[in-house]
Amino acid sequence: MKTSILAVSMLALLAGGALAQGVQPLAMPAEIAAPKDAAYPGTMRLHVDATDTARHIFRIRQTVPVAGAGRMTLLFPRWLPGTHAPTGRIEQLAGLSIRAGATRLEWTRDAVDGFAFHVTVPNATPSLEIEFQILTAVDGSQGRIVMTDEMLNLQWNAVALYPAGYYASRIPVEASVRLPDGWQFGVALDTASTQGGVTTFKTVSFDQLVDSPMFAGRYFKRFELGRTGTAPVFLNIVADRAELLEAKPEHIDAHRSLVDQAHKLFGSYHYGRYDFLLALTDRMGGIGLEHHQSSENGTIPAFFTDWDKSADTRGLLPHEMAHSWNGKFRRPADLWTANFNSPMRDSLLWVYEGQTQYWGYVLTARSGLFDKQQALDSIAATAAAYDYRRGREWRPLQDTTNDPIIAMRRPIPWRSWQRSEDYYSEAQLIWLDADTLIREMSKGQKSLDDFARAFFGVNNGSFAPVTYTFDDIVKTLNTVQPHDWAKFLRTRLDSVGEGAPLDGIARGGYRLAYTDTPTAYYRDSETRRRTTDLTYSLGMAVGRDSKLSDVQWEGLAFKAGLTVGTELVAVNGVAYSADRIKDTIKAVKTTSEPIELIVKNGDRFRTVRIDYHDGLRYPRLERNMAQPARLDDILASRNN
Repeated sequence: MKTSILAVSMLALLAGGALAQGVQPLAMPAEIAAPKDAAYPGTMRLHVDATDTARHIFRIRQTVPVAGAGRMTLLFPRWLPGTHAPTGRIEQLAGLSIRAGATRLEWTRDAVDGFAFHVTVPNATPSLEIEFQILTAVDGSQGRIVMTDEMLNLQWNAVALYPAGYYASRIPVEASVRLPDGWQFGVALDTASTQGGVTTFKTVSFDQLVDSPMFAGRYFKRFELGRTGTAPVFLNIVADRAELLEAKPEHIDAHRSLVDQAHKLFGSYHYGRYDFLLALTDRMGGIGLEHHQSSENGTIPAFFTDWDKSADTRGLLPHEMAHSWNGKFRRPADLWTANFNSPMRDSLLWVYEGQTQYWGYVLTARSGLFDKQQALDSIAATAAAYDYRRGREWRPLQDTTNDPIIAMRRPIPWRSWQRSEDYYSEAQLIWLDADTLIREMSKGQKSLDDFARAFFGVNNGSFAPVTYTFDDIVKTLNTVQPHDWAKFLRTRLDSVGEGAPLDGIARGGYRLAYTDTPTAYYRDSETRRRTTDLTYSLGMAVGRDSKLSDVQWEGLAFKAGLTVGTELVAVNGVAYSADRIKDTIKAVKTTSEPIELIVKNGDRFRTVRIDYHDGLRYPRLERNMAQPARLDDILASRNN
């Protein structure tokens, strides 16, 4: 009997295998034409009606010349510079209509690539007429708000189709826009004409157009910040209300100094003019995005009017401007692509973003946007965050360069363990390490400033991108100061283990310490973000609505079963408040009693006890007189 059953089972398996072998995958559709470095036959025209701010709708008309009859593929930009990821919002496109003269053409979306549309062009058709709408978010739950009654952010990549088969830099385009009456705008494009409420810009490549977004608004002000070489630099500001535009002269002077200090650092410029686009708003979504000749920057409405309490917001513009050299002019070779639908590779983001983060903080200090103490306090906050980043025990920094693609900045439950784009600020500490090491080995004769000028300062005045590899970085570092820089970098990028890379702080003449009183920088940041930061005591941060906004992996809150979203109801039997929990942490420092919390998750309440008696802990840098104050030198303004 057993033998018969086994035989039947084997026959069934063999039969199943035979059936499986008979199934073959369906052939994929024809591949979309790869981009080629050839001139496009004609100039696209792109018109954007941006007047429907009440419903947050862009209405688009395009004229796209065609090379001839037959199959043509139109692409919606998917892989976006600055995001380093496939973040194009194709789902916002609606109402697509394609015509050849008066004839409406049928289109089909590619079955594999949802960002590609195929259409058959009839004979004797010089161009296609295309219309559609871009339905942007009307609520924050749908994505970033880019239109309000007071302002808008027009990104050309979000409102255009373009032909497959060509480098984006070889496709000419004439763009125009209609804005609400009375609105003004900032954009790194030259105006060709303004007529009947429509502004038309001079023809540029599609690549340059996408790299030249617009901020426009009802309340607008423009300041000239000076020049780098012969190129003027402007600060274009839109705001929710007119009074928010009232910057004091010293505020604008600090931004003028930023332009001056950036030019002194890099010794070159790579733009015809540079336009900071700055939105002071809590209605339009925040942003920080670099471009070659401009940058998109969104910050708090009271950036100028509450200047003394918002130091932690001032590093945005220096960071984004530094990208004009690092990321836009000099660009990682594996990140450069021929069009906006070719996949990017992010392996060098620890240079692209990490060194830019370093220079951003340095320029913030050198320009006077930070004073020296604020700069030191900001570095302390970064160092402490990574010294407590438990994910460093299993995941190397190099691997976090994949985060834009695999995570796309979606919220995650355990950031301290999972890690998230740490190539920004942990890499900032690595570049501080490199800078202080160069200064030490050269006895103060050389620094990372020399690397910046040698690496980013080439081809002064040229707009053409120059790509780089890991070997190029190592080679230039060695021309500044001979050392085994490949080993230096790979050790810090590929290793895992406890503790942040703090050698740069130590060599810079400081040490990371914790006290029971926050620095003014840390305190003001907490207040502005409406956060109670207990990261270095209870291992958690409390955000708005008394809910935890962060929980440290394996910290005390974690061990008590608390998670992001847990609501704090009471502390030692009294209703929760920020002051109450801080006072309790102080009080139990001299007792053996645990801290008792009543917490809520969903409709469940419970009581947890945390046995902690080390008081409040906040990071700061303390001077170590045994080392030269190299960090002070790094942060000091340059005279030449």
